[in-house]
Amino acid sequence: MEIKNVFDTKIEYLKGVGPQWSSLLNKELGIFTFGDLLQYYPFRYEDRTKIHAIDEISSTSDNIQIKGVITRIEVLGEARKQRLIATFRDDTGQVELVWFKGVTWMAKTIKPGIEYVAFGKPNIFNNKINIPHPELENYSPELEKNSSFHPVYHTTETLKRRRLDSKAVSNLIRNLFEKVGKEIPETFPQYIIDKYKFLPKSHGLYHIHFPSSQQLLEKARARLKFEELFFIQLKLFSEKSIQRSTYKGHLFTKTALLTEYYNKHLPFDLTNAQKRVLKEVYDDFKSRKQMNRLLQGDVGSGKTIVAFLCTLMAIDSGTQACLMAPTEILAEQHYAGLKEFTKQLGIGIALLTGSTKKKERAIIHETLLSGELKLIIGTHALLEDIVQFKNLGLCIIDEQHRFGVAQRARLWKKNPKIYPHILVMTATPIPRTLAMTVYGDLDVSVIDELPAGRKPIETLHRYDANRLRVFGFIREQIELGRQAYIVYPLIEESEKLDLKDLMDGYESVCRTFSDYAISIVHGKMKSDAKDFEMQRFIKGETQLMVATTVIEVGVNVPNASVMVIENAERFGLAQLHQLRGRVGRGADQSYCILMTSEKLSKEGRTRIQTMVRTNNGFEIADVDLQLRGPGDMSGTKQSGVLDLLIANLVQDAPILKEARIMAESIIQEDPQLSSQENINLKNHIQSLNKNTVNWGRIS
Repeated sequence: MEIKNVFDTKIEYLKGVGPQWSSLLNKELGIFTFGDLLQYYPFRYEDRTKIHAIDEISSTSDNIQIKGVITRIEVLGEARKQRLIATFRDDTGQVELVWFKGVTWMAKTIKPGIEYVAFGKPNIFNNKINIPHPELENYSPELEKNSSFHPVYHTTETLKRRRLDSKAVSNLIRNLFEKVGKEIPETFPQYIIDKYKFLPKSHGLYHIHFPSSQQLLEKARARLKFEELFFIQLKLFSEKSIQRSTYKGHLFTKTALLTEYYNKHLPFDLTNAQKRVLKEVYDDFKSRKQMNRLLQGDVGSGKTIVAFLCTLMAIDSGTQACLMAPTEILAEQHYAGLKEFTKQLGIGIALLTGSTKKKERAIIHETLLSGELKLIIGTHALLEDIVQFKNLGLCIIDEQHRFGVAQRARLWKKNPKIYPHILVMTATPIPRTLAMTVYGDLDVSVIDELPAGRKPIETLHRYDANRLRVFGFIREQIELGRQAYIVYPLIEESEKLDLKDLMDGYESVCRTFSDYAISIVHGKMKSDAKDFEMQRFIKGETQLMVATTVIEVGVNVPNASVMVIENAERFGLAQLHQLRGRVGRGADQSYCILMTSEKLSKEGRTRIQTMVRTNNGFEIADVDLQLRGPGDMSGTKQSGVLDLLIANLVQDAPILKEARIMAESIIQEDPQLSSQENINLKNHIQSLNKNTVNWGRIS
């Protein structure tokens, strides 16, 4: 019987399940097949390897196992307040076992004079130790001999009501091992098992559920964690290898335009990090392989100028380039900035957004198709079928996490003859472990230094009680000719969350700064009204911008030197970091002031302390990963890449690193996994979910 047949068998065919339990397991736990049940791992274990003496028990003991005889049983209280008390004795003393539920049934079931093993958590009541609702089993030498670590599984109240508690799940898994345990094939070649001294796959699975010792449990965990992370990496490297050998890219070798702009027009020196990234992109361009590169760079690190220099290489080689941004504001900002650059070189550039007039659209469509228009900046409007290029050679996608995979794929297919090179940019730093998994088949470039002359933003934490002093500081900055943002988390008042209401805050700011002009921007405004207010601030017609997080991405106002974030504890770390990046764009010292109430949760305090301590986006992203977990970051829940069953990206980073090294070396030596020793790997890869998103091909 092949593994896929064993794993794919519906759970209702397992002894002891049946249609009703099967339906419950499907609905409550997402267990549909034998494979799902085998991989439904315990979340903790109860140590049943030792039987304690009663005189060793204390109220601070964890779950404890004792052996003895019931000497007395009595039922106290009336009706719903009934409780059953059994006196339990061994050679060292006695303790009370107490039941508040199922009193009648328990009174009939337990018998004095019979030796039992009781397991439970000691409790103290009226200065006496008791054990509420212990598990009881008849003692036998066989029971003591087979005592081990008992698995504890997550279940739900619905399941418990239908007698499908953790113990029942454990029994079903035992039944499953009896049925298919010998048919679980090995997924690793022998050389991997030997190198890391791993348990065989079937043993690893058995001992993750029913370890007879702590040592075996650790061995099982090591095997299964490595395997889970290894096959993600192997699949990513395999797809990357296929993509590189299958998809030819445009050959870009001309650099005359780039050199002209660099020598004659570039208004500042590039940082070493920017130069390094340009070289990495150029190496891709001249390789004849289609580029799929992720460019990470902190807010203000100079990604846009690098992207522009890349477009010059594409244009120089006779193709067109496009830059897609998630919002009209950001697209307009890119266009305004790049228009100055293209004018110096005599290159045509256009802006295409939802607001572009019909007449302008017609000209854009025509000049793109003829090839006359070399560079276009736009929003989702670029994805429309009517937008056709003569020869699209390079697609740059800004803030890539704002776009869905399907949307990016449509852009990729704008040139079906030779797929364009793809450069995706993000100012949201991705933790290294996440980058190795979700974006593991993309090449990653990092701009990890700020341009010369930029001063690090000073971040301060202030409580609400200090508001007048903060407002006084804002006034000082405005009198120096600077501008300031004040950001609120919500537009409308919420009774559930005691947050500052934006409109209430706006009125307060207007009263305090009645002698200055103030802009207000929020998500419920119409886009033309929002743009009008934004432009007033950008032009310096207003000194203060009161806003929600709509200004998180893309507003570039070098004169703004203060960012005040109200209720900062309500924001995630990534969002706080993005908001902070709206200041510090000019040469002046900039400040980010995090306003909070006195009451802070432990996690909220960690976020605030992290922001005050560091400006390093990657360090912040690592803390964010520890606090939130990978599923909430970068849309990984939707991607299906990170439905991890046993590994943990935060705790298991060293395992991931080792798994990645091994996977990469295997694909380098045997790209098709065609050798006999790698047959297990090939079989397992082919059995993995065919619907997993191929991040490599569509970035």
